[in-house]
Amino acid sequence: MKMGPVVLELTKRGLGPTLVHTGQHYDPNMNKVFFDELGLPVPDVSLGIGSGSHAKQTGAVMVALEELWLAERPELVIVAGDVNSTAAAALVAAKLTLPLAHVEAGLRSFDRTMPEEVNRIVTDVLSDLLFTTEPSGDENLAREGIAADKIHRVGNCMIDSLLSHRARALAGEPWRALGVQPGQYGVVTLHRPANVDDDVSLAKTLQMLGTIAAELPLVFPVHPRTRAKLGTAAPAGVLLVEPLPYLAFTGLLAKAALVLTDSGGVQEETTALGVPCVTMRDNTERPITVSEGTNILAGTDPTRVCALVLAALRSPKQGRIPALWDGAAAGRVVDVIEHWRSR
Repeated sequence: MKMGPVVLELTKRGLGPTLVHTGQHYDPNMNKVFFDELGLPVPDVSLGIGSGSHAKQTGAVMVALEELWLAERPELVIVAGDVNSTAAAALVAAKLTLPLAHVEAGLRSFDRTMPEEVNRIVTDVLSDLLFTTEPSGDENLAREGIAADKIHRVGNCMIDSLLSHRARALAGEPWRALGVQPGQYGVVTLHRPANVDDDVSLAKTLQMLGTIAAELPLVFPVHPRTRAKLGTAAPAGVLLVEPLPYLAFTGLLAKAALVLTDSGGVQEETTALGVPCVTMRDNTERPITVSEGTNILAGTDPTRVCALVLAALRSPKQGRIPALWDGAAAGRVVDVIEHWRSR
């Protein structure tokens, strides 16, 4: 969702990008269907890395990319987000002295127990072009000593995807297949270790979901790592479903009464859609979703989270769409890249 608009814009302008898919995400509903639904070309290179520990996954991506880029010597490497593949690509590019651009740079949770935070910091310090989504990104990078001429606030490429496909997502009416009515259900996405890895914490979270579901039916697309802990157990009123394709999930979000999540991206999507969101985390790397958007940062204590969700149902938080979240971020990214190439 982050790279799709950039790839399409580069192609439209005749810049001929080579699309590399590492295979870090390989579940069909979290992988191939995204390419199909976003209108992306088949990847030029598929590394097929798959799952593994952080070290094994990162190392495998690095070995494969080093071999590829020693042969190809790309003019510019462009990475997005904060997954292991992002940091692995950044490290290889730096070792091979290849220029590096980071889409969605500068986000910080200030919590280095999160693997994503480490990936973000590593990638940003190695990047030559840093594309930020919100003012906090600019401020974080400046505080970390990144030169101002490397930082470019362009907006949010993931919102480009959302706005481009929202009409199609709604036309599919995904709520019908799930037996819920627009505006009369909530959506849950939970996958972070603090919420799902510990059996005691997970049991309390499930109890919390049951309390919420007594007032609002919940649809819970279960991430693979969460499914491994959860099995098929669910309280009454909580519908467990497999991970949803992009369009179905977007349509479901758009018509939800409320969303409970620990995902960074979902915080942004709900703000763009104007849907109230409660985030079950102690921190967020996307503070603009709280200060300007519809997001409430609730912490991880299920009792407090439950109270905030029920309060949000009674009095939904109103927000506004942040500046530059207008569907044109990818165009601004490529404008900067073209200017960089012409220097």
